[in-house]
Amino acid sequence: MDSSFKQSRFDYSLFTKKVDQHIVVILIYVDDLLITGSSIELIYEAKHSLHQQFKVKDLGELGYFIGIEVAGYSSTEDPLVDITSYQKLIQKLLYLTVTRPEICYAVQSLSKFMHAPKRSHIDASLRVVRYLKNAPRLGVHLKRSLVHSLVAFCDSDWGDFPVTRRSISGYLVKLRDTLISWKFKKQHIVSRSSAKAEYRSMTTAVVEIT
Repeated sequence: MDSSFKQSRFDYSLFTKKVDQHIVVILIYVDDLLITGSSIELIYEAKHSLHQQFKVKDLGELGYFIGIEVAGYSSTEDPLVDITSYQKLIQKLLYLTVTRPEICYAVQSLSKFMHAPKRSHIDASLRVVRYLKNAPRLGVHLKRSLVHSLVAFCDSDWGDFPVTRRSISGYLVKLRDTLISWKFKKQHIVSRSSAKAEYRSMTTAVVEIT
């Protein structure tokens, strides 16, 4: 290794090199090396120095090290700006669910992360916006009809919620062709089969009809 690197007094597997205001760090664990620093040029120089003296394979950006998964983020992103814009978007989508019932469950799920959204939540909310933009004429249409027949539909998605593995019940009730009631909700307990999930969804629909 380059002689300009200094071995740490507190950890013999840790080596550092300082140049002006920048630093590069090399941490060694058996035959794995973690190289990081405040200057991309110093990091490249350290890699080049190691390649000249040892047979080293560069695995690229850090993903796992000694059993720890590492996820990076861009320091140019302001999380407060993302949270504010996310909250405003979800508030508008919640208002829109009055006439667009098909987005109720998606918006309800996204609203649970109003105060701590992640990039995946922001991406999911933008997918809802793209769906609305591509299908602007869909919505709740109140039609006039002399025939007053009550029709109901129900369904369930077995074990769809990834955290609790609870199923989702859904139903809608129509008076002739007019949608008058609808609901999507996680079931209270875990259904051990798709049949049980369907029966619970049917029960919820029957209660609403009654």
